Amino acid sequence: MKYQTTSLCLLVMAISGCGPSSKAPAPPERTGPPTIHPEQWPKQSSPLTTSLAVEARVAELLEKMTLEEKVGQVIQADIASVTPEEVKKYHLGSILNGGNSAPGNDNRTAAKNWLALADAMWQASVDTSDGYLGIPLMWGVDAVHGHNNIVGATLFPHNIGLGAANDAELMTRIGEITAREIRVTGNDWTFAPTVAVAQDDRWGRTFESYSEHPDIVARYAGALVTGLQGKVNTDEFLSDEHVIATVKHFVGDGSTIGGKDQGDSNVSEAELRDVHAAGYPPAIQAGVQVAMASYNSWHGTKMHGFKAMLTDVLVGRMGFDGFVVGDWNGHGQVKGCEPTSCPQAFNAGLDMFMAPDSWKALYENTLAQVKDGTISQSRLNEAVSRILRVKARAGILDSVLPSSRPYAGDFDLLGSDEHRAVAREAVRKSLVLLKNNNATLPISPTATILVAGEAADDVGQAAGGWTLSWQGTGNKNSDFPNSQSILEGLREQVSKAGGSLSYLPSVGVSGSIDDTLAPQPDVAIVVFGEQPYAEFQGDRPHLDYQDTTALTQLQALQAAGIPTVSVFLSGRPMWVNPEINASDAFVAAWLPGTEGGGIADVLLSDSDGAPRYDFTGKLSFSWPASPMDARQNGDQASAETLFPFGYGLSYRDVSTLDTLDESTAVAGDGDPTTRFLLAGDPVTPWQLMITDSVGTEVVYPPQATSPGGDLSAIAADDMAQEDTVIVTWQGAGSVSIQGDAVDLSRQSNGDMALALEYKVLEPTASAVSLALKSDQRDPAQVDVTSSFDRTSDWQTRYIKLSCFSDKVDMEKLVSPMQITSDGPLSIQLRQLVLVANQGQASCQF
Repeated sequence: MKYQTTSLCLLVMAISGCGPSSKAPAPPERTGPPTIHPEQWPKQSSPLTTSLAVEARVAELLEKMTLEEKVGQVIQADIASVTPEEVKKYHLGSILNGGNSAPGNDNRTAAKNWLALADAMWQASVDTSDGYLGIPLMWGVDAVHGHNNIVGATLFPHNIGLGAANDAELMTRIGEITAREIRVTGNDWTFAPTVAVAQDDRWGRTFESYSEHPDIVARYAGALVTGLQGKVNTDEFLSDEHVIATVKHFVGDGSTIGGKDQGDSNVSEAELRDVHAAGYPPAIQAGVQVAMASYNSWHGTKMHGFKAMLTDVLVGRMGFDGFVVGDWNGHGQVKGCEPTSCPQAFNAGLDMFMAPDSWKALYENTLAQVKDGTISQSRLNEAVSRILRVKARAGILDSVLPSSRPYAGDFDLLGSDEHRAVAREAVRKSLVLLKNNNATLPISPTATILVAGEAADDVGQAAGGWTLSWQGTGNKNSDFPNSQSILEGLREQVSKAGGSLSYLPSVGVSGSIDDTLAPQPDVAIVVFGEQPYAEFQGDRPHLDYQDTTALTQLQALQAAGIPTVSVFLSGRPMWVNPEINASDAFVAAWLPGTEGGGIADVLLSDSDGAPRYDFTGKLSFSWPASPMDARQNGDQASAETLFPFGYGLSYRDVSTLDTLDESTAVAGDGDPTTRFLLAGDPVTPWQLMITDSVGTEVVYPPQATSPGGDLSAIAADDMAQEDTVIVTWQGAGSVSIQGDAVDLSRQSNGDMALALEYKVLEPTASAVSLALKSDQRDPAQVDVTSSFDRTSDWQTRYIKLSCFSDKVDMEKLVSPMQITSDGPLSIQLRQLVLVANQGQASCQF
C-alpha cells in the first residue's frame, strides 16, 4: 500500500555508551541553566516622556480597584471561550481572537460582525451597574501580515518576503495601513511584529522571520512598530489611526534545537543577546508597548518563567516600560505549572496571562494565590499598573464604543486601492531572481504564454498561514474579494498588451505535452510551492521539496522545447535543485499575499521589451545546497550554501547557472508527531495493532487476524488501491496505533486536534470507547458508542489534545488512538493525523 496524504479526520472523538575515561573525571552534571548576566545586555532607557497625568490616573484607579478587579486585568481570554457577561463578571482586562476564533465561530464572517462583537465586549467591560469601576478592555489580534483575520483586508507578503525587500521605510507604511484596517473592525492591539532571527529553516515559523541576519531584523523592528503605533513622543503616537504593537517572542524562538517550535535553545548568552534579541532595543526605542514572552526555553528554562530575562534584562536593562503578555497558554509549560495555575510565571515578570480557554480557573487560582501570599500584592499592583499605563497612553481608558471611533465601520478601507498599491509594491520588491539562463526573463506581454500549476490561481496558497484561519487552510479565492491571483495579474497585463495567455493548471502532469497544444507557447510559467501552514504543522525534518507535480510539468515542457519560468511559493528556502535544473528562470516569490499582480509587474516587460520593474529582492536567508542544510550561515557562505545571504540577480546581470547536484534528495518521510495513519497504513514508525483476550497482532498488509480470532483487519480500496483498512470485531477487543513514546506536550498546549476519518460498515450493539495512552499511565478512555451505533458514510471527527493533557502524559504518548468494542462491529479507517482545530473540536463527548 502507498502512503497518501489526505486530510485527517476524526480524532477521536475519543481520545478522551561509554563511561568517562579513567584518566579524567567526568564533567559535573549541569543542574540548571547558565547564569544570565544582565549587565552584559544593552543598557537603555525608555524613550517615552513620563506623563504625570497618566501616572496620576493609574495611581487613582489602582487605589480604587478591588482585588478581584486587579486579577481580572491580568487575565486575557479568547473570544471562543468567553461571553460579554463573563467579561463583566470577571472584570477581564483583555480578550483576543486566536487564529481559529471568530464571531459566530466563522473564520470567514463579514467584517461588520467583528465590529459588532467588539461593541458587545467593550460595553460589558465598562458596565458599572454592579458598582465596580468598569475599566475598558483591550482586544488583541494576530494581524501579522495585514489584518489577516478579516475577509477583504489587504494582505501583505509574509515577513520572510519583506526581509528580501530590504526596505525599512516600506515596513513603516505597511504598519500604518495594517493599523488603519485594524481600527475598521474596532480592535486596538496587534501581536506584531515578530522579530525572531530564524536560524533553522525546518522551523514552521521561518516565514514569520524577516531574516537569518540580525541586522535586517533590527532595522525592521523599529520601523514596523513606528508604523503601527505612530512616532514616539509626537501627537501621532497611539492616536486614533494607530494601534498598540507587540514585539515578540522574547526571546530565542528562532534558535531552538532542530528548528522545533516551542523547543529548547542551547546557544550561548552572547548569541542570544547579539543575534536573537537584536530586534528588541530598536523596538523599545520606537516605544513598543507590549512584549510577548516566548514559548521556547533556554538551556531548559522556559522563557515564560525566566525572571532573569523578563524582569532583569527586558525591563531592568533594556528599559521596556510597557507590559509583558504570555503566549497561548505558554505559562502552562513552566516547570510546576498548569494552564490553570502558574504563580511562577507571574512572579517572574509575566504581567498578563494569555489564557484562551483556561482563563476562568486561572482567574480563581490567581486570586487565591494573591490572598495566600504566593503572589504578593506589590507584584500584582506592579503588573496592573503596567497594563493600565498602556491603556492610558493608548486612550483606552477614555475610549468610546468601538463602532463610534474614527475609521470604525469604514469597510471600504479594507483592501482599498491605496492600500493594495503598497502591498503590490511590497510583492515586487520581495521577489528574488535565482536563475535567468538565456535571458528568459522578462517576458514580452505580447507573447504567447502558457501558465501552469494550480497555485497560479490560488490566493490562499499565495497568502500562506495566518490567513483567515490559523494554518491558512480551507480558503477559496472568493474569500479574498479585494485581491488578484498571480494568474489574474498576468492575464490582465497580457490582455492589455494584445498577447495570448492560456491557463492549463495540470498540463504536463501525465509526463508529456499534448501534441494538440497549439499554437505552441513562446514560454511557460509554472507556479507551485508549499501549501499553507503555521506552527506545529509547519515544522519539517528536512528541506527537500518533495511534491513532484511541478517537476513533472517542468520536465515535460522542456522536453517539448518550451522555455520554462518557475515561480516558487514558500515560507522558507528549500532544496529544489531538480526544479531549478528543469527551469530556464527561477523566482523565489515567498508568500506574496493577495496582490499577485506584483509578480506580473516584474516578470513581464513593457511593449518595447524593456523591464517595467527590475528584480531588487535579495535573499535574507541563505539557500540550501542540500536538504539537510537547515542551519543558516548568515554572511559566512559555506560549501553547503547554494545561494548565499544577499544573493539575487537583476536584469542587468548576465549569468548562467550550471546544472545542480540532485543526488542528495531525501526519501519519503513520515513525521511521527503529526501523522499516524495515512491511506489505511500506519506511518513509520507507528504500527497498527489488533488485540483480543488472547493477545496482540501487528497488522501487515493486506490482512491480519488477532490471536484469539475476535478481530480481523484487511486492506480495502476506496479512492485508490488499498487506501483504507477495514477492522471487524466478532467479539471483544481493540484496534490501536502504537509506537515508541513521542512528545506532543507542545501540541497539546496549542489549539491542535487529532482527527480520525472513518466509516461505520456494521454498527455495534455493544459499548465502544476511544482512548489515548502514555507510557506510564492507563489509557484515558471516553465512551463513544453513539458514534458507532449506526451505519455511516465517511465521517470526520475532531478532539483537542488539551482535553487529555491532565489524563495522559503527553511527553510520552505511545498510542494516539485505541478503539475498543465489547462486541461485533465493523469500521473502515482512512487516516489519523494531527490538525489545527478550526472550531470543530471540543471536550464534550
